[in-house]
Amino acid sequence: MLIHPSIMFMFIGPKLKQSKQNLPLNYTKLLSTEISRKKVFCARKFVLDKINIMNYRNIKDLNNVILERLSIIPRDFDLIVGVPRSGMLPANLLSLYLNRPYTDIDSFLNGHIYKAGARSQFFESGEHKKVLVVDDSIASGSAMTECKEILKHLEDKFDIKYCAIYVIPGKEKMVDYYFEKVALPRYFQWNILNHTTLEKACFDIDGVLCADPSPEQNDDGEKYIDFILNAPPLFIPGSKIGTIVTSRLEKYRKETETWLAANDIKYNDLVMLDLPNMEARQRANNHGDHKAKAYMAKPYVLFIESEINQAVEINRISKKPVLCTANFEMIFESESFRYNLKSGKHLPFLRKYALKVRDQIRKIK
Repeated sequence: MLIHPSIMFMFIGPKLKQSKQNLPLNYTKLLSTEISRKKVFCARKFVLDKINIMNYRNIKDLNNVILERLSIIPRDFDLIVGVPRSGMLPANLLSLYLNRPYTDIDSFLNGHIYKAGARSQFFESGEHKKVLVVDDSIASGSAMTECKEILKHLEDKFDIKYCAIYVIPGKEKMVDYYFEKVALPRYFQWNILNHTTLEKACFDIDGVLCADPSPEQNDDGEKYIDFILNAPPLFIPGSKIGTIVTSRLEKYRKETETWLAANDIKYNDLVMLDLPNMEARQRANNHGDHKAKAYMAKPYVLFIESEINQAVEINRISKKPVLCTANFEMIFESESFRYNLKSGKHLPFLRKYALKVRDQIRKIK
């Protein structure tokens, strides 16, 4: 769901008011007086960081925004070119919806395009004159600048335009077309496992880093030990993790550490459940509380959990974002009044009104 900043302020206003009394004097003044844009941006960043606002987009969001705003792309493009690797996903979607061939930059430079039923196919330079180069996002703009430099020598042969699905405010003019402005901090489903801030995150193990054990394997004995040592990996991050938090029992630490090392998973801490056996763990039934406490113990910004009910519970206790890998949805203040107001569970007419206002604002732009 896309919410214009003015509408979002309606929802986060009360929390901003609560936070204001804890802000330093200079930031309090920034919020109540009109001064330079630079200082206002600093104040806004301070406040958003303080209340844990995070801009997250998953593949469903990506697909939806492309469909909603597909009409901004002219239909006279002959070829779609994706910027590896994050730009390949939106480039593929655009090529499908526009019914145009697509390729990646290196293949384009070598005269190859992707064709149905074949891995690649040569094309003549006169066959595809108008080309749309697509990346998923722009932050600093350095990647797009580098891309333009690589293709600069082809500008006399092709009419090349540039597109990014998400841009940060202020970078809109770096491309010819964009689909949505998304401010920092932001996370995308397709590259979150390589995000540099994972050292400020907590990860569950079963269902996230590896598959869950079957009921037969989960015997708290030899079969379970064999599972831990040989569990099939799932979502293996490319960056170092802050803390791994699991409901596995402390007595399985050695086997768990062996598996983590074998799968080249780097982390700072491993927090396990200090109970004697599976029966004690089942009686305690405090998975969410156990994980939330570890999440709250340090200034972490994200918890990645596989089970939806535990994800909701972790978020309810910590009041911090939780990414659930069951559907790759981000949970923000689950079941709180503000969360339900934004989702439409409470006062659905207010959400409908907010969406109408958003659409009117877009038309003005």
